[in-house]
Amino acid sequence: MHVAKVVLKLLPIVINLRRDRREWVKREGKNVDEEKYRRHARKVLKTFIELGPSYIKLGQWLSTRVDILPQPYLEVLSKLQDDVPPALFSQVKPVIENELGRIEDTFEEFDTAPLSGASLGQVYLAKYDGKQVIVKVSRPNIERVIEDDIYVMKKILPLATRFIDPNLRFSAEGMMAQFIETVHEEMDYRIEAENLITIKRNLAGDPSVIVPDIFLERTTKHVLTMKYVPGVKITDIPRLDEKGIDREKLVVRVHRLFFKMLLRHNIFHADPHPGNISVADDGRLILYDFGMVGRLDSETRIRLIRLYLGLIDRDPERTVNVLIELGTLEPTVNRYVVERGIALSIQSLHGRQVDKMEVKALVDLANKTMSRFPFRLPKNLALYMRMSSILEGIYYHHKVTFQFVKVLAGLLEEEGLLRDAYIEEVKISAKRFAKGIQDSVSVAPLLKTYLETKGPPDRYEKNNSALASSILASALFIGSALMLPYNFYLAYGGFAASAAAVVVALKKKI
Repeated sequence: MHVAKVVLKLLPIVINLRRDRREWVKREGKNVDEEKYRRHARKVLKTFIELGPSYIKLGQWLSTRVDILPQPYLEVLSKLQDDVPPALFSQVKPVIENELGRIEDTFEEFDTAPLSGASLGQVYLAKYDGKQVIVKVSRPNIERVIEDDIYVMKKILPLATRFIDPNLRFSAEGMMAQFIETVHEEMDYRIEAENLITIKRNLAGDPSVIVPDIFLERTTKHVLTMKYVPGVKITDIPRLDEKGIDREKLVVRVHRLFFKMLLRHNIFHADPHPGNISVADDGRLILYDFGMVGRLDSETRIRLIRLYLGLIDRDPERTVNVLIELGTLEPTVNRYVVERGIALSIQSLHGRQVDKMEVKALVDLANKTMSRFPFRLPKNLALYMRMSSILEGIYYHHKVTFQFVKVLAGLLEEEGLLRDAYIEEVKISAKRFAKGIQDSVSVAPLLKTYLETKGPPDRYEKNNSALASSILASALFIGSALMLPYNFYLAYGGFAASAAAVVVALKKKI
């Protein structure tokens, strides 16, 4: 019965979204009724808040997914990032006292007015051991609520994904799997405490960042206590300007910090939304909320470094190879169309003018026969993509000059990651070369037999020419069907972090 009620609530907004998304993709976001989209998005926002914490958290995830939602939806749903109505203190007080005992005996002072509300918990200001602290408390009965909601989501997902492209379905299912895993971890503040301690240790030598101290003796599964470190919200432009903070340098520092965690350490902060990052008076970054973190195995991490290396070295072919190895690009995709698109993006990334007619010709070629997207998002990259997409939003908010490829190149060199990436590239190239020789030796006898059965060379050349033309036409047709609108690049995380600005520039030139 509960599933049916949720379906009835979600059905109208799913129908609106499906219609709006199709129109948005078809028109590439141009000449559409954006106010209608925002009106529909506000209904989504209202419905998610009514349905409770799990759906609020799901809305937060969706607010970074350009591949799933049109831009006006993203703008509206981004309000869920750090502006969630808090529960009454009368409901929260028992949670604290069940874990730590009477509040009067646990804290010297405790302000019952919440500083902020989030999807799974809310934050209060208190005093402990003579210091001002932040006390994060789980929402009442959060485990039962989350488990009930996840049960419903699992029932609904197969039905909802029937309406979307197979690759997008794969990405949505991967996102849901990562979402469920992450939500379970976020509900246990002991895990968040361990994440904070690990990240604080990893960043101990970085003078550009502050990670607050945690008080483990006042931290349990449902209550987390850490030192209060105030600062200016990273998107508060007037106050940052008032304090004389160089916002161009600030954007660079934010990207360097989070990509350093991603590419160098065994854990990275995966939720850098504006509510979780502040700026101290001296310009240092202050990180909050370590409940959502990502981890990449060494093989995936080196592939990401090689992906960035391809962008830095202006090598579209290598970039596509790595995208395929990461599982984000279909191996059967038409490489010509994708490589040309990436080549134009790389060209603009490095500050070179992109030819307007060349871009338009490629987009026309792709859009004429587009039937599905060639990109997909594996589960292990969902948090990586989320992190990168949110960082991109911070950059766009500040509207400053920023060339990610330069920042990235400097970071890779400083962290000593370039050498490892080049060594890996040499190894992979050697393997491909060896395989190419082996394949050539195997095919040569067959090719000789084939040529001998085809008669005189002039007849063969004529047949071969016709065959080649046919294959080329088919390849272009199929490859174009697999291509995507340029704005879809925005959805692909680290690649998006380096190419998103390029995509916008390209779209302006069309």
